[in-house]
Parts: sequence; C-alpha cells; structure tokens
Amino acid sequence: MPERPRPLSPFLHYRWQYTNTLSILHRATGVIVSGGFLLFVYWITAIARGPVAYARVALLLSQPLFKVLLALGLAAFAYHFCNGIRHLCWDAGFGLERREARRSAWIVAVATILIVTSVGCVLFFGGGGAS
Repeated sequence: MPERPRPLSPFLHYRWQYTNTLSILHRATGVIVSGGFLLFVYWITAIARGPVAYARVALLLSQPLFKVLLALGLAAFAYHFCNGIRHLCWDAGFGLERREARRSAWIVAVATILIVTSVGCVLFFGGGGAS
C-alpha cells in the first residue's frame, strides 16, 4: 500500500486574511486584559491595606512605564470588548456572511479607536478632576 502524505494544518492551506489577524488579536488582548485585571487587584488590595501601602502602589503606578502599560491595557480592553460583542452576534447567527463579517471588522476597529481616544483623553489629559 502506498504511503499517503500526512495532512497539513489548516493554516498552511490558506492565505493570510483579516479574520486570522482579528482572531489572534482577540486571544492576545484577552491575555493582556487578564494581566491588567491582576494589576487592578493589586491596586485595590493596596487601597484596602491602608494609606502606606496605597502610597507605595500609587508611586509605582505613576511611573511612565506603567502609564504606557495602562494605555496599552485600555486599547486591549476596548478591542477585546468590541470584538467580543461581534463574536456574540456571530453566536446568535448574525453577520456570518463575508460582506457583513468584513463590515463588522471595520466597525470593531473604528469603535476601538474611538473608545481609546475618548477614554484616553479623559484619563491622560485630566478631563474633570476635583479642584
């Protein structure tokens, strides 16, 4: 009996498409959001432990590196949130056709940019602090 070639993984058969990128980004942003949640728990725990612990954490989180991480975490959360709604629509059977899927991909990208821009302006440029 002749030996048949082993089957290849599906990703080796197809050319790269926007759906691949969005799927990988959704998984990656899920990991980033999980890390951000751990940082959030660390911050909340410091609040509960008292003023000395909170001052230490506030000093650490006010460093430029953590501000960059906060901005990246905000972008990851916004994308993951918007794309998660897209996935929920797919689970309900809406938007599965190619044209609708491409349109919803653009909607996710634009909504992510709008959310990051608006929330980032409020967070980083002092939109309404107590005087």
